[in-house]
Amino acid sequence: MLFNSYIFILVFLPLTIILYYLSRKFYGRELSFVVLVAASFFYYGYWKASYLIILFFSIIFNYYIGIYLSKIHKTKYKKRILTLSITLNLLLLGYYKYTNFFLDNLSFLLGNEYSTLAIILPIGISFFTFQQIAYLVDAYRGEAKEYSFVHYCLFITFFPQLIAGPIVHHKQMLPQFMDKTKALFNAPQIWQGMVQFTIGLFKKVILADMVALYSTPVFSAADNGLALSTGDAWVGILAYAFQLYFDFSAYSDMALGIGKMFGIKLPVNFNSPYKSRSIVEFWRRWHITLSTFLKDYLYIALGGNRHGNLRRYINLILTMFLGGLWHGASWNFALWGLLHGLFLMINHAWSSIMPRRITANFAVTCFSYFLTFMAVIHAWVLFRAETLDGALRIFSTAYQSTTDTFFVVTSEPVRALMALGICAIIAFFMPNTQEFTDRLDDHLNAKTPITTPWYISLTNHKVMINLMASGFIVLCLSSMNKVSEFLYFQF
Repeated sequence: MLFNSYIFILVFLPLTIILYYLSRKFYGRELSFVVLVAASFFYYGYWKASYLIILFFSIIFNYYIGIYLSKIHKTKYKKRILTLSITLNLLLLGYYKYTNFFLDNLSFLLGNEYSTLAIILPIGISFFTFQQIAYLVDAYRGEAKEYSFVHYCLFITFFPQLIAGPIVHHKQMLPQFMDKTKALFNAPQIWQGMVQFTIGLFKKVILADMVALYSTPVFSAADNGLALSTGDAWVGILAYAFQLYFDFSAYSDMALGIGKMFGIKLPVNFNSPYKSRSIVEFWRRWHITLSTFLKDYLYIALGGNRHGNLRRYINLILTMFLGGLWHGASWNFALWGLLHGLFLMINHAWSSIMPRRITANFAVTCFSYFLTFMAVIHAWVLFRAETLDGALRIFSTAYQSTTDTFFVVTSEPVRALMALGICAIIAFFMPNTQEFTDRLDDHLNAKTPITTPWYISLTNHKVMINLMASGFIVLCLSSMNKVSEFLYFQF
């Protein structure tokens, strides 16, 4: 079930909200948790019911291992249990995600034909596996309390973040659900959540799917060995950069908006990454919870920056290489991760030798924004292309030495350029959804009226927001004739 589908928007979401608040008010907190867990399992199994077996097995295994780790006091034995449990989690993930990748590469190296297996990747397995590994590590460190099985299920399966994040910690989620004030039906908070959800829906249905019309044919042509023009290559590069940007931004907004409808504040996972002036800053803004997980549970575990710069750079590259493979079983993803590891290494080395007064220079700042954006979108080519040849074809065509810039694959160049221009203005110059909703929160919670160009009065402000949200929802619902999955669902 997709966030951008009629059944989710018109049936599943409103019905779940009603049942959750009614059960919490009249029958207590625990039954409301059961309702939400049941709804989340239904949401996950809607694609394929057999996925539920894997999810349920993973939850049971990690829940009881976590309890066991919390009770063990012998450090050596405790560490062995943690290592074994993490290994089993990674083996499960590896079987579904990397078995055929391994067999393909083995066939190439040995010259034998090993048949690939008919393995269907369970949706969201990377996210709920990482989330539970983090829980096991916290249990090992004594930072996880002992929760009931229903509470643990709720922490793992809460449907707004189950499929594509954000990756959350138990200490972020469960205290919020335990809060007695969550039993109250908070109309202003639900309204804010609906506004945020609607903005995300607009980003997905109108913006991301719009530029997908120009990125998909270019990359498909490149992967199939077809001729491209320079214009096609650049339209494809930029279109995919904005498609992925607004697609992931949309899911993040919608997840946070749904969380607010249930009184839950999910961690921000996306914060205008194309406004970054360095690769380091980019990774603090893009997929924030994954970046935090990789830093806390991989980079630091490898030694971080505690053993000199050389070891630090090796750890950075290894972390990003594994982060690339996390996204998919493909050498393109691995190369994408290595490239970002190299970018980060150069960024840290440059920062250590460059005086701050020079980096604060206006011209240098502008160039930093441009260079960071160009580095990111060139790396996205490896991320998007299904073959290495396709990625190389895009690169070579984009920088070919001819003056042939006419469009071959992109049949509507003017509309393509207009779509890219709209996306660029929004991504680079407009406040992001989080900034907008923070201002909205400040205004609604202010004890005295705020007189700024954004807010004249609460009534007029609400009218403006409601008109915008209503226009967005009508436009989106009328445009959802062809529903497309979010790009991060494949990871």
